[in-house]
This record gives sequence, structure tokens and C-alpha cells, in this order.
Amino acid sequence: MRSHGTGLFSPGDLARLGTGVVFEDGVLIFHPENVEIGDDVYVGHRAILKGYFKNRMIIGRGTWIGQMCFFHSAGGITIGENVGIGPCVKILTSSHQLDDVSKPILHAPVDFAPVTIGDGADLGVGSIILPGVTIGKGAQIGAGAVVTASVPDFAIASGVPAKVMRHRNAP
Repeated sequence: MRSHGTGLFSPGDLARLGTGVVFEDGVLIFHPENVEIGDDVYVGHRAILKGYFKNRMIIGRGTWIGQMCFFHSAGGITIGENVGIGPCVKILTSSHQLDDVSKPILHAPVDFAPVTIGDGADLGVGSIILPGVTIGKGAQIGAGAVVTASVPDFAIASGVPAKVMRHRNAP
């Protein structure tokens, strides 16, 4: 039987752990040796951070991650500084190829693509960020949005699939 481990970790297991980091009860981090967490980060109850073998998950200073979030960093995840991530947000960096109908999707080859979240962005409750997406600096993603394409700096995007509704006033 094979396993990716339990997700239980000690602070020394992480590639980098800043000061003032808060992990609430039930947080799991898989492959913590590939996870870097900056200073003053909050990680809510039962969040799952899946670091993988070849790509890093980097979480910038001052970021807030709500409870029950799921981050899958097989393709790499970079989260900027002072990012707000609401409860139950999912960030995915891999997807199965769909072209070959001769085999079940579950057994199809997998593509990997990084996700980048810019400084000061905000991801609404239950939003889903798909592989290859960049969320720009100061952008806001509405609750429940499914983000399939990159969102520019200071844009407000919502819906399924997410579309830019308007732009914030940039400083």
C-alpha cells in the first residue's frame, strides 16, 4: 500500500517557516519540505496544503488562509504578501488530459501548470482557482467563482467561469 503520508508536520519540517505564523487545529501539510511560509501568516482550521515533490508552495508574509482551504501545488503555487483567502478556497495546479477517450479520465496523463496570486489580492469564500491562472496584484475574486483564466491587477472577477466585472481604483 502506498501513501502520501498523514499530513502531520512539525515546524522544522517546512522548507521555511516565518515568525508569528498561526496554524489552527487540524491543518495538514503534505511534503512540508517543499512549502515556504512567510512571517505573520494565518492558516485556518482543517486547511490542507499539499506540497509536492518537484514544485514549491510559497506563501507570502501577512497572508490569511481561511478554514478548510485546499491547495494542491504539484504545478507550483506562489502566493504574494497580504493576500486574503476565504474559507473553502481551492487552488489546483494539475488536470487530466481529456483527449484520449480510450481510457478513463482518472488514468489519463496529467498536465501541470503553476498558480500565482499577486500581493494584496483577495479570494472569496469557496472560489476555485484552476491550473495556470495568475491573479493580479490587488485583484478580488468573488465568492464561489471558478477562475479558469488569469485576472489582471486590481480587477474584480466573479461567476462561473469567472469574468472581470470591473476594476478597482488603482493607487
